[in-house]
Amino acid sequence: MTELLYMKDSYVKDFEATVIDAKDKIIVLDRTAFYPMGGGVPDDSGYVVAADKRYNIRMVKKMGDVIIHEVDESGLKIGDKVHGWLDWDRRCMLMRMHTAAHILSAVVHKETGALITGNQINLDKTRIDFDLETFDREKLAEYCEKANAEITKSAPVTVEFLPREEAMKIPDIVKLAGALPPMVKELRIVRIGDIDLQADGGPHVSNTKEIGQIEIIDAENRGKNNRRIYFKLK
Repeated sequence: MTELLYMKDSYVKDFEATVIDAKDKIIVLDRTAFYPMGGGVPDDSGYVVAADKRYNIRMVKKMGDVIIHEVDESGLKIGDKVHGWLDWDRRCMLMRMHTAAHILSAVVHKETGALITGNQINLDKTRIDFDLETFDREKLAEYCEKANAEITKSAPVTVEFLPREEAMKIPDIVKLAGALPPMVKELRIVRIGDIDLQADGGPHVSNTKEIGQIEIIDAENRGKNNRRIYFKLK
């Protein structure tokens, strides 16, 4: 099992670890701060160093209880001690985008009751799909203004862990359409001030003041109850 350092602290930029499995360019570490792709959030990039040799991270993916890391060349073996370094500028931007997406989604949900049907966080822009009956560009602009007002409150973003049964008693704890997989016994709960409380496994900023401001750059009507919003940060 890999210890997931990012689950408790999204600001871990570098870390020490041991290779517990290795095959060609695929390695498994006993602990990692590299976030694996999932939940619409891209995987981290960066590198690990072992015996003064650098191995660049090409892909990070979760498989069962472990996180696999694909590096750019073979050579690492079981038992090797490594020092990992995240591409921090990239991670920081993704964290800002991720927390912003939660806030905008929370506002839309509060105003309309709409659930999220899909999302994709990116460095330059982010997409969110909503199960929303009415397509109204003026309303979307209004939701964006309300989200930005929440951001300017400089609200703290905190994390706690709750047993699944206890967590699911919290109203609207899951805003993504469809329930969480039943095998998840403990939920990581991310609280963003008084605007959002959500089960989520990805990295976030620690305070909304780090986000900047949301700017909606496009909106699409993709059929019955399917609305798509694209935004960037400024």
